[in-house]
Amino acid sequence: MKPVTASQFYKNLFGSKVYKISLESGCTCPNRDGTKGTGGCIFCSEKGSGDFTSNGTEPIEIQLKQAKQIVERKFPKTAEKKYIAYFQSFTNTYGKLSELKEKWEQALKEEEIVGLALATRPDCISTDLLDYLNTLSETKFVQLELGLQTSSDQTAKLINRCYETEVYIKAAQLIKKCCPKVHLVTHIIFGLPGENEAQMMKTVETAVACKTDGIKITVLYVLKGTVLEQMYKNSEFNTLEMDEYLALVKLALKKIPSSVVIHRLTGDPPKSLVVSPMWTCNKKKVLSEINNLLEIV
Repeated sequence: MKPVTASQFYKNLFGSKVYKISLESGCTCPNRDGTKGTGGCIFCSEKGSGDFTSNGTEPIEIQLKQAKQIVERKFPKTAEKKYIAYFQSFTNTYGKLSELKEKWEQALKEEEIVGLALATRPDCISTDLLDYLNTLSETKFVQLELGLQTSSDQTAKLINRCYETEVYIKAAQLIKKCCPKVHLVTHIIFGLPGENEAQMMKTVETAVACKTDGIKITVLYVLKGTVLEQMYKNSEFNTLEMDEYLALVKLALKKIPSSVVIHRLTGDPPKSLVVSPMWTCNKKKVLSEINNLLEIV
């Protein structure tokens, strides 16, 4: 049985094509502000994986308008569009819940917004948050994305993740218990410094064992201005070639049940910031290779 992609999943759920639009909540991360650490994960740029979003200072309604205009320019022929409000950069459950709820609900007020997606960390999941998301999921689609990246605590320490893998496992279990309707997605990175094939597959197995509903996999790419860039320039590691990455993805897909939605199998780095691997900038070719892979798995 072929893997179900996010596009297919959303279409089955909502009856039409759905576009995710990136918004900012103005949050930071506990490994940036000194609570757990400083500097953030070594691969994160100043925008915290939200390089295509606004600066987070505009009101949500303005961010929505700008984001929808971008979609309209890219896909002008689609008359009626549905959107998922995706709070993407940094840790979007790290802050005062009352203030965050106000921003999320502001986005959900608009008729075309059919769901909410929150990117966060497993150490920023509270019972109050889950109580709220459980109630919200009774009437709206809710997607909660956890940045695992790796199940190796040794690698996690190297990348400055600032939490142990057991924290992810417990958070995933709690989410599944408290919020059965919330769609749980796990982020994974292939090609982290020092990791071998077995370690990367163990990460996939960990996410599957925790009953993740969806998976996002990307290759590690080096961005300008990051700690990772300096490590790369010091020849402390090599980035993956495209064929190496595709081979890893093929192995991973064999370990992922057909019930798990494939949300992403490639990253979308800003070309102006990419140091390596440069093949990630050829999005059309990468997507073509990924689609071919999905056809033969």
